[in-house]
Amino acid sequence: MTFKEKIQAGKFLLTSEIGPPKGIETKVLLEDAELVRGRVDAINVTDLQSSVMRLGSLAVCGLLKQKGFEPIFQVTCRDRNRLALQSDILSAASLDIENLLLLTGDHTTLGDHPDAKPVFDLDSVQLLQVVKKLQEGQDMKGNKLEGAAPKFCMGAVVNPGADPLEPQIAKMEKKIAAGAEFFQTQAVYDARIFENFLSKVKHLKTTILAGIVLLKSAGMAKYMNKNVAGVSVPDNLINEMQETKDKVAQSVDIASRLIKELKPMCQGVHIMPIGWDKVVPRVLDASGL
Repeated sequence: MTFKEKIQAGKFLLTSEIGPPKGIETKVLLEDAELVRGRVDAINVTDLQSSVMRLGSLAVCGLLKQKGFEPIFQVTCRDRNRLALQSDILSAASLDIENLLLLTGDHTTLGDHPDAKPVFDLDSVQLLQVVKKLQEGQDMKGNKLEGAAPKFCMGAVVNPGADPLEPQIAKMEKKIAAGAEFFQTQAVYDARIFENFLSKVKHLKTTILAGIVLLKSAGMAKYMNKNVAGVSVPDNLINEMQETKDKVAQSVDIASRLIKELKPMCQGVHIMPIGWDKVVPRVLDASGL
């Protein structure tokens, strides 16, 4: 079954994430992907995550596809105008890459080239609308595409911990209207916050995958609390990371507990290892997944 077919069948979904290297060597990346072969339903490939220059998401998705994986091509609006966005998305279709995660993207000032000029020609809702039109056989301006129209499974992001939450829900509704079939959320560390979010969006018929970001240290947790909007790491988890002598083992324990708590509430889980790709199988084992 394809990822789209699994969504339609109501299967509980597992996705993980890979960040392309800052260079052209992909050996380690592909070895890390092998660790979750048959254990996750798809692998996200980040698009210059945190505005750091890296190997392109499209190239890595192509390599994963050649190896028999089901990649999710992340596409941000930050670096391309509407011409390049449409071109890259058509390029993905030509490589049989069917899954997209469409998002606005972090500002360039946050990355390793802070003087780079951001584009943001479109926002994430507009990009979803563009892809919907491509699937109807037309470009953004209504010009007919040659040959068969591409077919995609479109995903988007949502922040369940945003305050206020209403703008997130309104945007989520727009994204669904534009064709989003699944949502991967910002990092969730408090099941009560996630449960509150779900109670506010129960009128929406969509698939929601709870985001699990592996904690690497107490410092990382404190940084996210201070700098990442909508992310709230409870004090007890910070204390656990502060006191442990084995940060990896403690991180796995925290992630597995969260997954077990969140699993009955949602339709899937998205694991973001942030460089700890080799730890993902341990998280899956500890979670009984």
